[in-house]
Amino acid sequence: MKLVRKVWNLRKVNFYLLFVTYFLLAAVRLGLLLLEFRILLKIINKLSTIKLPLPNTTLGQIIWGVNVATRYMPGGAKCLARALTTQVLMSHSGFSPELCIGVAKSELGELEAHAWIKYQGYVVIGFLPDLPRYIQLPSLEGIKL
Repeated sequence: MKLVRKVWNLRKVNFYLLFVTYFLLAAVRLGLLLLEFRILLKIINKLSTIKLPLPNTTLGQIIWGVNVATRYMPGGAKCLARALTTQVLMSHSGFSPELCIGVAKSELGELEAHAWIKYQGYVVIGFLPDLPRYIQLPSLEGIKL
């Protein structure tokens, strides 16, 4: 009941942003399960160019929306889904996000991967205290999909 009350008391702009973010995050998660990554990236690139009826949002509101949507998403959301969702929302709001994917070896020698979004040189989603241990893969920007 507290959750319903919190959502009900949100400003209209924040409620709409949270609604869009929640369903976009769910769609990205589903896409990661069902589609090849190349095809999902094509869809995400198209989504980034289609004008959604989103109100003018700040970077802080976008990050808030992704964090809250993740918290209430059944099963949560992994870093790649969060980063891709953030990328779409930032692009719609006029920001130029940079999708970063990195890999590292764990202490047990297993390969680990992580995704994050940078904007103007700062990590805005996906920050980890040990982020420098991940070797960033080359950017996917400009690659013909």
